[in-house]
Amino acid sequence: MVTEHTAKAFDADLQDLARLVAEMGGMAEKQIGDAVDALNTHDITLAARTIALDDKIDLLQREIEEKAILTIARRQPMAVDLREIVGALRVANDLERIGDLAKNIAKRVSALDDDVQLAKVLRGVEHMSELVLSQIKDVLDSYARRDVDKALAVWRGDEEIDAVNNSLFRELLTYMMEDPRNISLCIHLLFCAKNIERMGDHATNIAETVYYIVEGRPLADERPKGDNTASATVAFPA
Repeated sequence: MVTEHTAKAFDADLQDLARLVAEMGGMAEKQIGDAVDALNTHDITLAARTIALDDKIDLLQREIEEKAILTIARRQPMAVDLREIVGALRVANDLERIGDLAKNIAKRVSALDDDVQLAKVLRGVEHMSELVLSQIKDVLDSYARRDVDKALAVWRGDEEIDAVNNSLFRELLTYMMEDPRNISLCIHLLFCAKNIERMGDHATNIAETVYYIVEGRPLADERPKGDNTASATVAFPA
């Protein structure tokens, strides 16, 4: 009876962790969508709400950490049970970073001119955010279902996000070289695009965590990457 009671209590702890991670994931998804909407519409009020939501995400991460540490101390789990708890901690950390990146985008809204001329580029940023949101939704679903195949599909899909980021990078550099008056705006958008690309990296991290939880070992293959923006060099006109 004691063993059965202990097992049920441990299951309840794991369910609580899963619930908190799911809640945190939903908040992170909302934060991304709102940040990009605020950017596209120059909605200062929405940007402020997006920034404020980050405190709630941080609070959830701390709650997950406390719950995980307490569960380890009480239950002393091993093997797959321990991986479940470590996995929750890893996913929470990646979601917290995703929230920070969304907050960074929202912070740039007030710095942009209300009359944004680069509508095509903004559409590119929006498309990139849609790809990332789809990846995050899929990887959180794979985490909830312990679906390794779906996690690996997200892991392999990161290259598409990198390709869009590279395309936006080249396009924005072109606008800056054509007219120096575009430089300030384009730099802000470059940082926004890079923040979204980094969100994709965190979705890939979560996919690797799902693989670790289920398979009991790290994913051995080299992570697919297509981001070459860091090595690009630019020559601006005098």
